[in-house]
Amino acid sequence: MKVAVDPQKTKRAFAFQAWMKSPMPMVTLTKTFEVSRLCKVAKKRGMKMNMLLCWCIGKAAAQQEEFFLIPEQGQLYQYDQLAINVIVNNAKGGISTCDIPFHEDLQQFNQDYLSLTTKVAQESADFCLEDHAIVGTSTLVQTELDSIVNQYTGIFNNPFLSWGRVHKGFFKRRLPISLQFHHAQMDGGEAATFLESLQREIRNL
Repeated sequence: MKVAVDPQKTKRAFAFQAWMKSPMPMVTLTKTFEVSRLCKVAKKRGMKMNMLLCWCIGKAAAQQEEFFLIPEQGQLYQYDQLAINVIVNNAKGGISTCDIPFHEDLQQFNQDYLSLTTKVAQESADFCLEDHAIVGTSTLVQTELDSIVNQYTGIFNNPFLSWGRVHKGFFKRRLPISLQFHHAQMDGGEAATFLESLQREIRNL
């Protein structure tokens, strides 16, 4: 469910007033993650690594209330459900977006991930969950990247994570991941806490 809330009655009151009308309100943090466990589980269980990483992102985000508050069109909205957005290569040779509802149950999330991304790819049509707080993601596996900084259009204010190909070392696998977020939604401290939580979820997978 999506409900408009009074920013002044939330702990984001000052940030909302300071950053909502900023011409560039987005902040980007990049952290290099140790993802050896993620790669191992993906191979052992025959699961897509991107799906597993999205599930870990959902688990970490679900632990922080800031991810359920999204600034949109001058308003602040409270959500009670979370979804992870992924970019899908579609049958027409372009890309479509697909919102995957987050579930604590990995098997359920995997099932939804596979069925929804397949449907979106085949139909070349976006699948959107308007009543969910969305965490966006984008994967560029064509090359290894150190960081990604997105442009700000003023249309999408939801947090967004992006990454490239896994860096393969002799003993460990590493992956730099960039997190872009709206300053009215959270501060750097909350964003850093999320990145630490994400690393724990990956290691505990």
